[in-house]
Amino acid sequence: MAKGVKDPADDDDDYIDIDDTGPGDLKGADGGYAWEEEYKRSWDVIQEDASGSIQSVVLGISDQLRHKRRVRDTEAIQRGIIRHVVLILDQSESMNLRDLMPTRIQAALTMVGAFIGEYFDQNPISQLAVIATKDGLAEKLTDLSGNPMDHLGALKEKANKDLAGEPSLQNALELAMHTLKRAPTHGSREVVCVMGSLTTCDPGDIAQTLEALKLAQVRVSMVHLAAEVHVFKKICKETGGVFYVAQNEDNMKDLLFENVPPPPIVSAKATSDMIQMGFPIKANNSEVPTPCVCHHELSFVGYICPR
Repeated sequence: MAKGVKDPADDDDDYIDIDDTGPGDLKGADGGYAWEEEYKRSWDVIQEDASGSIQSVVLGISDQLRHKRRVRDTEAIQRGIIRHVVLILDQSESMNLRDLMPTRIQAALTMVGAFIGEYFDQNPISQLAVIATKDGLAEKLTDLSGNPMDHLGALKEKANKDLAGEPSLQNALELAMHTLKRAPTHGSREVVCVMGSLTTCDPGDIAQTLEALKLAQVRVSMVHLAAEVHVFKKICKETGGVFYVAQNEDNMKDLLFENVPPPPIVSAKATSDMIQMGFPIKANNSEVPTPCVCHHELSFVGYICPR
C-alpha cells in the first residue's frame, strides 16, 4: 500500500462491511444484476436493403399497421355506411408546446390531414366538417361535405395560425350539434376531437351539453395530446365514444385512425331500412355555364340528379 494511505481494515471503527449479495429478485436473467445486463439493441431488428436504405422497411411496417387496423375486427358486427363526422381541433396556446415534434399543432395537422384522406377512402359516401376552438370560442372552418380537398385547404389556411387562449369544448360541441342537426337519421352522428389543453373555458354547464349530446345520439371520441382529463373522458364514455391519450406522433396517428372505420351500431338502433339512392347522369350544356359544387367554378359540363 502507498505510504500515507490508511487501510480501512486496520481500524474496525472506520470500516463498514456492506452486504452486497442483495436479494434474489434483483438478479437478472443471466444471474447478474438487472442494471448490469446488456442493452437491448432494438434498432438491430431493422435491416437495410441492398441500396443501404431503410425506406422499404418503414413502408412495410406502415402497411402492416394499416392491414392490422382493417382486419382487427373478427366478429360479425353491423356497421353503418353513411356517416356524418365533425372534427374538432384545438387551437389554444397549449398547441404551441414542443413535446410533439416540431410542435403539437404541426404534428396534429399532419395526422389530421392523413386521417381525412383515409376517412374518405374507407367511407366514400360519408361527410365531414371541421371546427376549431380557441379563446373560449368555436369557429366552423368547413361545413359538412364529401370533398376532402375543402377540408385540407381550410386546415392549411387557418388551423396553424394565431394560436391563442384556451379552448371551449362546450362551444365546440354545441356548434357540432347544430351542424349535425341537418344530418339524416339513417346516418351516424359523430364528433372526433383532437385536444391538447388540460382545461376548457366554457360559458355554461357542460353537463347540460352532455345530456343534449345523448338526446341527439351524437357519439363523441377524443385523442388528447397531454393527459387524461376527467370531464373529457366522461363525455366520451357516456356518449358511447372512446378516449385516448397519445404517447408520441406515431401513437397519435394510430389512435386517430381508430375512428376511421364506422362504429358498431347499437342493437337498439340496428334496424334495416331501405334508402332511396340514385346515380347522377352526365350532361353537356354548351349554351349556359352552370356552377360546379365541387370545384366552385362555372362549367359547361355537369351532372343531373335523377330525382
